[in-house]
Amino acid sequence: MTVKPKSSTISIIIVTATRRAQDVQDIPIAVTAVGPAQLEAQNVTNVTDIGSVAPSFNVSSAQAASNGVVLRIRGVGTTSNNIGFESAVGVFIDGAYQSRPGVALSEFVDVERVEVLRGPQGTLFGRNTSAGALNIINKRPDLSDFGGFVNASYGSDNLISVQGAVNVPIVQDSLALRVTGAYRERDGYLDVVDGTGTKFGETNSIDRYLVRAQLGFESNGGIKGRLIADYAKDQSSCCGAIELQRSPIESAGLFGLVGLGPRGGMASPDVAVSPFDTVTAEQALDNRVVTLSRAPTADVENWGVTGEIEFPLGDAADLIYIGSYREYDSVESFDSDFSALDAFNVDRSNTTIETMTHELRLQGDAFDGRVNWLIGGFYSDEKIRSDATLSLGADYGELVGATLFGPTMGAFGANPLTVFSGGFDPSTSVTNNLFGQDSESFSVFTHNVFSVTDRFDVTLGVRYSDESKTGFFNQASNTNPVCTGIATRAAMGLIPANVVGPILGLGCFPLTAPADLPQSAALPLPRTFSEDFSDEELIYTAKLGYDFGNLNAYASFTHGYKSGGINLDVTAAVGGASPAFASEEVDAYELGLKGRFIDGAVTANLAIFYEEFTDFQVLEFTGTRFQTFNVPKVLSSGFEFEGTIRPTDGLTFTTSLAYTNARYPDDCAAVTDALAIRNLCGNSLTNAPEIVAIAGLNYDIPLTDSVDIFFNGQARIESDRRTSTQARATPATAAQLGLTPLNPFDVQDGTTKINLRVGVKDVDSAWAIEAWVTNLTDQVTRGVTFNTALRSGSRSAFPQEPRMYGLTLRGKF
Repeated sequence: MTVKPKSSTISIIIVTATRRAQDVQDIPIAVTAVGPAQLEAQNVTNVTDIGSVAPSFNVSSAQAASNGVVLRIRGVGTTSNNIGFESAVGVFIDGAYQSRPGVALSEFVDVERVEVLRGPQGTLFGRNTSAGALNIINKRPDLSDFGGFVNASYGSDNLISVQGAVNVPIVQDSLALRVTGAYRERDGYLDVVDGTGTKFGETNSIDRYLVRAQLGFESNGGIKGRLIADYAKDQSSCCGAIELQRSPIESAGLFGLVGLGPRGGMASPDVAVSPFDTVTAEQALDNRVVTLSRAPTADVENWGVTGEIEFPLGDAADLIYIGSYREYDSVESFDSDFSALDAFNVDRSNTTIETMTHELRLQGDAFDGRVNWLIGGFYSDEKIRSDATLSLGADYGELVGATLFGPTMGAFGANPLTVFSGGFDPSTSVTNNLFGQDSESFSVFTHNVFSVTDRFDVTLGVRYSDESKTGFFNQASNTNPVCTGIATRAAMGLIPANVVGPILGLGCFPLTAPADLPQSAALPLPRTFSEDFSDEELIYTAKLGYDFGNLNAYASFTHGYKSGGINLDVTAAVGGASPAFASEEVDAYELGLKGRFIDGAVTANLAIFYEEFTDFQVLEFTGTRFQTFNVPKVLSSGFEFEGTIRPTDGLTFTTSLAYTNARYPDDCAAVTDALAIRNLCGNSLTNAPEIVAIAGLNYDIPLTDSVDIFFNGQARIESDRRTSTQARATPATAAQLGLTPLNPFDVQDGTTKINLRVGVKDVDSAWAIEAWVTNLTDQVTRGVTFNTALRSGSRSAFPQEPRMYGLTLRGKF
């Protein structure tokens, strides 16, 4: 290919990844910067879609909108469905830290830039960035010009999307108001059916809106800033899971023997597979049918205010303050046994998160620009309250009966819990569990760049962080008579020895059992607790950078940190164990090259990295409880390449490649560590594909002097990835099903997803008409695979979005 050098092809992207406005090619950080045009071209509507433009970034979602989203960079993230865990990928919106990924899921609209900072970023970016950071910057008010835009889309599954903004100068060049809004609605792409296969609802739908107002100002003396207020509401239905692997209980016909039908609450024989079927897991996912007793519902409100002000202190320094307050409230309801059985339900789960943050920075230049210095302080205060009402349904006793039918040969009838509890039925069990956590964090930091020569820079940064948390679990009420009755009879020796363990464990299902009953080794009963956690850490980084002219090279070392905390689960304190988990630390090494060639027509960036984590935080669902632990050693290493070629005006080729070996090494744990930890050794991390490649092009073709035709196409190629926290099937399950230790149903095969967009537009972007499609070939993929609750040997998965298409109209004024 012949590349024509043109000054008009030079593209400089200014980022704030170093808390200063700099050309992305000049900073010694691996960062992917994405502007609004690329976000629109790839249909990136919120945080969960960013992986389509950043190969090192990955998102997976589980059942709950409030705490089921996991962000990963370089294969590393915090796998958790527990509100007590914070993300290893920190999210910052307009400079303000968002304490949970779910809080940052509102609509992307009027966005200036998204920066994906790869690797630990703790020196400059607030808290808990052991894997990286996501820095989202919305467009600021324009103090001079009136203007705005309106976008409207209609697409598959009755998608309706409207976005817009208006910018109004109130006092010319001094004060302006910018108001932004977005509304998006779409039907669910999963049908919800009952046990007979009759559709009664849908899930994985979208129903949300956002309003944001900004007041920007600047004085004659150079004082400038903005005040931001936003409100978002989301009533989307999230999320449906499809059974991929049948329980051996079903294969043995035991569901039918206790009156639950041949499939035990699953709709039809071709929805799930067993190791003896010819149907693949992907075909099960492709049915896009979930069997439930109720469709999941959610009502999420999220509002906050952010203030930013900058005071110039002469010509050499600035004082910058960013403060925020945010309230997040979610009310959710869902069927938690993932079948049409009325077995286990979350009737109402209400989570409230209140977060306040303050950051103050003093930064400037010294010695004729030879030293670029920064000092600052950060404080955050967070309050979490969660109120969950859970119930056992009319089929729970028979579900236990099917589980125990084989070992007991049906000797205790269809509902052994009623038999052994003294006549009580579990369907009367309703539990109200209360969780809470109060967190306080403060830190002081400095980040300084020393220009040793005109070409050689040294960067040194240090951050001291102090974390303190208090978490608790209480039980407001419990009406479960079965557990108390069984526990009493077991203590009296009235339950046969060969079934006492399963009867206790299932009769006292931990999530709905009374708290603080007498404990035993076979009985992981809830224990109320109030636990304190505190920790402090020195985070530091050192970087060397050299400017060769068209090529910048850098080498860096960073010691990063993610705070520990409290496992907010009913079984966290079983047996008197501490519900606290340890902090996570990482030592990261990186070498990088950033080049801009042929008058900016070609850019090419390469990063090589090695990261070693200690006390890596893991939480997994065993089928009856959430278990948390720290893995002593985790590694992530590899390389990343990003390149852009602009051979002519209007034609751009982009390519990026990430090779990531994120793994639990063979020596990840000691022989004295728990089996759940040792079983992870030798496996890859969850949802961490080794290879992700993105290739795309954008082509603008003049049609007339005022109208262009444009085409945008992109392919994202991804290798196999393991989709479960649990790396191996249990020995009993493996023997029953003839599986190898690595469960094949947990591996998502490699895929290629293609996005296309074509349309016509005004050369000055006054208007555009676009047709688009995402996931063109309708690739069937899963996000998270897990043990189906209360269904021994069964595995289910949350499917990812299928093909979507539509038409968008854009207008700008």
